[in-house]
Amino acid sequence: MYLPALALVLGAVFVWALVSNRARSISAPIYFVVVGLLLAEGVELLHLAPDPHLTKVLAETTLVWVLFADASRVRVSTLRRDAGRYGRLLGIGLPLTIVLGAVAGMALLGLSPWYAVLLGAALAPTDAALGATVMTDERVRYRIRQTLNVESGLNDGIATPVVTVAIAVIVLQAGSTTDFGLAAALLGLPIGVVVGLAIGIAGGTSLRIAHKRGWSSEAIAGPAVLALALLAFVIATLLLANGYVAAFVAGMAFGASAGRGGTAEVYYVEQTCGLASMLCWMLFGALAVPTLAADWSWSILVYAVVSLTVVRMVPVALSLLGSRVDWRSVIFIGWFGPRGLASVVFALIAVEDLHGVPGAVDDVVATIGLSVLLSVLLHGLTARPLVAWLAAASQPAETGPSTPPDVQVRHLIEPPRPKDAIPRPGS
Repeated sequence: MYLPALALVLGAVFVWALVSNRARSISAPIYFVVVGLLLAEGVELLHLAPDPHLTKVLAETTLVWVLFADASRVRVSTLRRDAGRYGRLLGIGLPLTIVLGAVAGMALLGLSPWYAVLLGAALAPTDAALGATVMTDERVRYRIRQTLNVESGLNDGIATPVVTVAIAVIVLQAGSTTDFGLAAALLGLPIGVVVGLAIGIAGGTSLRIAHKRGWSSEAIAGPAVLALALLAFVIATLLLANGYVAAFVAGMAFGASAGRGGTAEVYYVEQTCGLASMLCWMLFGALAVPTLAADWSWSILVYAVVSLTVVRMVPVALSLLGSRVDWRSVIFIGWFGPRGLASVVFALIAVEDLHGVPGAVDDVVATIGLSVLLSVLLHGLTARPLVAWLAAASQPAETGPSTPPDVQVRHLIEPPRPKDAIPRPGS
């Protein structure tokens, strides 16, 4: 039965490439979650034994590549204009989201404080890939798209230490031991930054020099950059640092130091993580949805709805007070905070690290799963109508080009393609 299932999976990927531009009313995650669910529960061809560790490896690898590719398109010089806005969302909005999510977890689900913190932190990061329709629609002002993209690129790395600390405290309270503690989690951020800078600068500089002197082969440069992104993550993890921050910073450093020579290689990374993301969402539909559905309840559904609305939108509105962002844009930014791969990875980390630890880990994971599923559906279906709503009442475009020529962010505009590159599938 494995070959028929594999044939259907590969066929589904190819079919999406054929219709993705036409089927803009749905997103790639919606399509692949439904395909996975149909293969597992409908035609009953995809029978996979749930393996949290292997699924976690795939999800982590995909997230690392996405973070690296996102960051490599960001130019630090272009972020200075809206640095205050990014600081508000990440320094005020994100902590408030975690706190409000934790309070809601205790009030609606009866979770203990640290399990509630774990849930709030796991659902705080956003995923720009789930809002690809928004990110590529030029009717949405460039600064709004850039804000959503930068926020989603950084908030999962910032939330990681909170998740790590929550898991460590839960394990300690249960009488077990752990290698991670508060000090390690806090030190993980700056160490991750240092590792990312070192790997990114070394990789980008060496690639630029090798291209200039004719040493490197373009046929292997793309896979080499894939390995570079994972190298930053692995080295940071070995040092008990934040691997996701390391991957994102490595991408920024690589993009700044590789110059124009790194464009084709980053495009290769984007294509690869695009395929990996499709497989992740298909596995989510095939494995997570049927497995977690038995634990879903009305209280979990209420929490998921509250998490996607009040818990996200109120902190965003409060953090942007006084920032001269109009109220329609505030609502738009607040709503398009879809939950995606980062939340799935955090759920898998909780399953692995809290295995055998008494507590409410099953409720936490089930809540994360339902919240991500609702996010996939609701954010995917509302993207185009809300873009039209925002565009209809939009003020005249800001001075200057809508997309500055020196900025190329993965979800905002298409990168320059190599001459022989195939058209990019919908993300």
